[in-house]
Formats: sequence, structure tokens, C-alpha cells
Amino acid sequence: MAKLLITGGCGFVGSHIVEHLLKETYWDIVIIDRLDFTSSLERLRDIDIWEEQKHRVKFIWWDLKSEINDFIIKQIEDVNYVWHLAASSHVDRSIIDPLSFVMDNVVGTCNILNFVRNSAKNIEKFFYMGTDESFGPASENINFKEWDRYNSTNPYSASKSGAEELCLAFANTYKLPIAIGHTMNIYGERQHPEKFIPIIIKKVLAGEKLTIHNGSRYWIHARNVADALMFVNFEKDNREKYNIVGEVELSNLELAQKIAGILEKPLNYELVEAVESRPGHDKRYSLDGGKMQELGWEHPKSFEESLEKTVKWIADKDNSRWL
Repeated sequence: MAKLLITGGCGFVGSHIVEHLLKETYWDIVIIDRLDFTSSLERLRDIDIWEEQKHRVKFIWWDLKSEINDFIIKQIEDVNYVWHLAASSHVDRSIIDPLSFVMDNVVGTCNILNFVRNSAKNIEKFFYMGTDESFGPASENINFKEWDRYNSTNPYSASKSGAEELCLAFANTYKLPIAIGHTMNIYGERQHPEKFIPIIIKKVLAGEKLTIHNGSRYWIHARNVADALMFVNFEKDNREKYNIVGEVELSNLELAQKIAGILEKPLNYELVEAVESRPGHDKRYSLDGGKMQELGWEHPKSFEESLEKTVKWIADKDNSRWL
């Protein structure tokens, strides 16, 4: 029986990946999480098959800013795969406190890499979750490929880029089987309320004015990301990168209009220029997803279907605590 260690498994994306693994595999799962304000055990309890499958999951509290000690190593035991998702990810907070992002994203990544090279003797794949923001702003009709140069424009993306370079260095120096994924804007149920789609839903339901920054993004549901990680996990090439890209690009206004339409509510908004109003933010990010397509990966769920399901789930009064 395979065993996976996932860092940040109680976070938004991590919980969707745990859900996917419980439904699609027979793997045992070890979660490392520090349970800060962006993560919660409630996300796991919200998984519809949690009660019948939770025996396959072991939770370990640990802050990866600290070296993984012998006591934690014994709790983890042996693992076949490590998927490193734990990270601080909010641009605005990184601008206020850049050092905390270096500690979480760079030092934390180094600590989990050291655990793998020293203690995970049967490791078959280490996956690092990178970000499209490492490439910086993309002008119209530009879609960055996996190995294009980086151009970080805020402390968050710089810290993620630094951690990614560490992964490549460990793959080269210690011959670790490492894969790196770049994702676009991820959305879905149980997302933190500081993120854009929950903000839109909350404002539209309350009839409040929404400030929309003029820009565009590709959007991808967390369940599709989980499916892509499973696909990449069994690719034979090591020290390789993969862009995990949403199907369609929407302006921020178009996305808000779609959500208001699903909710059957009017959209009250003010459109402002992103670059002028939000230093460190970029108007457009874009990745080329051709490599994953050529390898044979396809989105299991469409954007339209996933967005409608997500909006209705978040708007349901039974799930209002996530707003």
C-alpha cells in the first residue's frame, strides 16, 4: 500500500487533494499542518466520506519553519510520495511582512527537502507546488512555458521562486525525484474568505459594492488540480516542471458577472486599475498548458460546471461559516 505525505493538507487546496485521494486511491495519507488561520481540521470533516475513510489519514501538527526532528520522523514513518503544498500565499500580507514569507516558503521547503533526503529512503516522487506569479506579469497573448525566466514582482512570488530553485538544486545535488507544478488561480469549496471568489459571493449576497481590479486570470478548480497532481506523480521524468492551467481566461469583471448571474443577484461594482491601486500585484498572469495536454491530461470537470457548483455551495446557508 502506497503512503503519501502532504504538507498543508488542512489548507484549502490540500483538503481537496486529500478528498480526491480518499475517493480515487487506497493510499494511506500523512498530513503535516500547523493549523494557522488559513487551515482547519473542519475542512477535512466537511469531506463527505470523511467518517468512513478517516482511518487512512494521520495528522501531525508541525510548523515547517522548524527542522523536522526525530520524534516527528518516527510519526511519519516511511512514505513513497511527498507533495509539498504548505505555504503562505497572500500577496498583500507578503508586502507587509516579507520575512515571514521567506521563513514559511523558503526555509520551510528546505526543511521538508532535508527530511526527504535524509529519512525518506523509499521516496518515489517529491512534488512542489509552485505558482504562476513567479513569472511575473504577462502581456497580452503571452503564455509562459515551464522553463521561461522568472520575474517576481512581490515578496510572495519571490519566496515561492526561491523555494522552487531549492527543489531543483536538491534534485541535481542529491538526485531526489522531484517534480514542480505551476498553478493558476485555484478556487473551490472551503476557500479562505480573503480570496477573490468568496469575496465576490459575500458582497453580491449582501448587496454591497465590490471593488474590482482591472485584470484577468485563468481559473482552475481545486479538484482538477488534485487530478493533475495524480497525473504528474507517475510521470517518469525527474527534475521536471509542469504548468497546470485553467481552461479559460476571464477578466475579473467577467468572473464577477458570472457569479452574480449564478446567484441571480445584481452586481454593484467599481472598476479600478490593478497596478495603480495595488502595488506588487500584476494585471495579468498566464501560463502555457500545452505540455500537460501533450502528455494526455485533461480537465475532469469543466470550468462552467465547477464554478456553478462552487458558488451555490458557498452561498448555501449551511456553509455560510466559510464566508
